Amino acid sequence: MRERSLDDLWTSREPLSGAAPLVLDSPHSGRVYPEDFGYAAPFEALRRTEDAYVDRLFEGAARRGAGFLAALFPRSYVDPNRHETEIDPLLLADPWPGEIRPSERAEKGLGVVRRLIGPRLAVYDRLLPSAEILSRIERYHRPYHEQLQAMLDATHARFGQVWHLNCHSMKAMGRGRNGAPAPIREDFVLGDLDGESCDPAFRDLVAEELRAMGYSVAINAPFRGAELVTRHGLPAQGRHSLQMEINRRLYLDEMSVTLHAGFDRLRADLDRLVARIVDFTASEAEAAE
Repeated sequence: MRERSLDDLWTSREPLSGAAPLVLDSPHSGRVYPEDFGYAAPFEALRRTEDAYVDRLFEGAARRGAGFLAALFPRSYVDPNRHETEIDPLLLADPWPGEIRPSERAEKGLGVVRRLIGPRLAVYDRLLPSAEILSRIERYHRPYHEQLQAMLDATHARFGQVWHLNCHSMKAMGRGRNGAPAPIREDFVLGDLDGESCDPAFRDLVAEELRAMGYSVAINAPFRGAELVTRHGLPAQGRHSLQMEINRRLYLDEMSVTLHAGFDRLRADLDRLVARIVDFTASEAEAAE
C-alpha cells in the first residue's frame, strides 16, 4: 500500500480461544508507507526490504490461543528491531541531540533509520534533520515497543512465564565468505543470542517440529537475533524470546514481492507449529505453578 496517511501503527490480535503464554510479533512486514517518508529510492526496491507477508503467514496464531502483533509501517521508514540509539551519523543533516550507539549495522547504513538499500542504493537524496529521525522514533518505534511490552507483561502476569516468537523472513541469497552472492540453503534460522534469550527447550522444540515437517533449520547462523530478542529474552525471569527467520523462497517471488504457490503450504505448516508451541508453553507454565 503506497503513500497514504497512517492511522494505526500496528495490528494486534488477542487470543480468540484457549489463551496460552505465547506472544508472536512481526516487526518488519509493514507495508503502509507514511506520507512524510520522503524517499528517493525506487518504491519497488523499498518493498523488497520488507519481510513481506510474514504477518499473513501467522494470521491464524490468535485462533490457536497466542497473542500476535504486527507493525503496519515499513522497516525502511523506522526499524523496530534496532535500538533507538543505532543512529547512522552519515544520514544526519545536523548534530544528533542524544546518545549514538555505534553498531556494525548502523555503519553499513542499516540503523534505526536506514540510509542504504544494499551496498550501493541510497534511500534518500538528502540528509535527514535530527528532528525528523527523532519524530519517527517517538511516533512509531517507541509505541511499537510499548505495545509489545504490554502484551508480554500481561501474559507474564497471568501465567508467571511468557514465550515470545519474533517472526522474520530472510533473502534467499546472502553473502559468502568472500562477499560474493551465495544462496542461503536453510529454510529456517532460529536465533537465541547463542543460548542467552530463551530456555534451550523452546528453541529445540521449534527446530524439531520444523525438521519433522521436512524443513532444514540452522541455529544462530547467519542470524542470532537483534534488538527485540535482546530486550525481551530474560529466561531467568521466565521471559523466553526466540527469533525465527523464514527463507523467502519458500513462499515469495522476491523481485515482484508477490506470493507464489508455496505460500498456502507454508502457512498451514506454521499454523501447526504455533499449535504445537501453544501446547508446549501451556504445559511448561502449568508445570511451573
